[in-house]
Amino acid sequence: MDVFLQQAINALSLGGIYAMLALGLAIVFSIVRLINFAHGEIMTFGGYGIFLSMAFGFPPVAALTIGLAAALCMALAMERAAFRAMRGADVVSLLITSFAVSEILKVLFQNGISARPVPISFPASWSGTYKIAGLTIGVAPTASILITMVSLCALTYVLRRTATGMAMRAAAEDFEMLRMLGIKANRVVAVSFAISGLLAGVAAVIWTAQRGSVDPMMGFFPVLKAFIATVLGGLGSLGGAVLGGFVVGALEVLTQAFLPDSLAPYRDAIVLSAVIAALLLRPDGLLPAKTGARS
Repeated sequence: MDVFLQQAINALSLGGIYAMLALGLAIVFSIVRLINFAHGEIMTFGGYGIFLSMAFGFPPVAALTIGLAAALCMALAMERAAFRAMRGADVVSLLITSFAVSEILKVLFQNGISARPVPISFPASWSGTYKIAGLTIGVAPTASILITMVSLCALTYVLRRTATGMAMRAAAEDFEMLRMLGIKANRVVAVSFAISGLLAGVAAVIWTAQRGSVDPMMGFFPVLKAFIATVLGGLGSLGGAVLGGFVVGALEVLTQAFLPDSLAPYRDAIVLSAVIAALLLRPDGLLPAKTGARS
């Protein structure tokens, strides 16, 4: 039982990261029909923001705040410089643009900073543990779960209780009608990218705090898993993105913990097979968007 509870905590911690990244992808996709594969580089930029801040002597909490701000600014810059001019383009053109932006940023990270992982020295207490009812729980996974829940609750409030959030939800339903009503489309899209970047920044904070390093490929694999999560949850569904993120995180943790050693090399293949099986049963995803494409 203790082992299962420990793995459940790990699954919530990892699934929370995937959920936030998947939600960032889903928000942008639901409004501008863009699957932003450069989202991983937003996360990486936030990680390098943390690294450079601490290298210049900023305290850890200030460095994490700067990392969040760096990810948000990168998302806004990406929207303004690369994607605004492509608005209205077909899906393939948008996809190629996102790949191009991703590759350009990877090269800049590799040549401008380092192609290898660079360590980040966080306080030792952040990697400590504590005990509850005989169960040893890590500080970092606990913080990850709490930060994820607070972030998702805050985003839910913004989307459901604020004028900007309601405009974003309306844009996801019918973007052209929103423009006809006189609401500034550029502002709605910029806010969606800003929220997406902020979620990527939160993921970068958790990821770097748990692993203690950052590298040019840091965001690639988490965002790839997050994309799988968005498809599993229902492409364009915000709730589905969150659900898919936690499901993929749980599958990954449980297969790592309980697969026999002989099958360990096939862990990712087994996880993807489970996702494919779920999609065969529910082709529109676990929690599909109301319109079939948007939420």
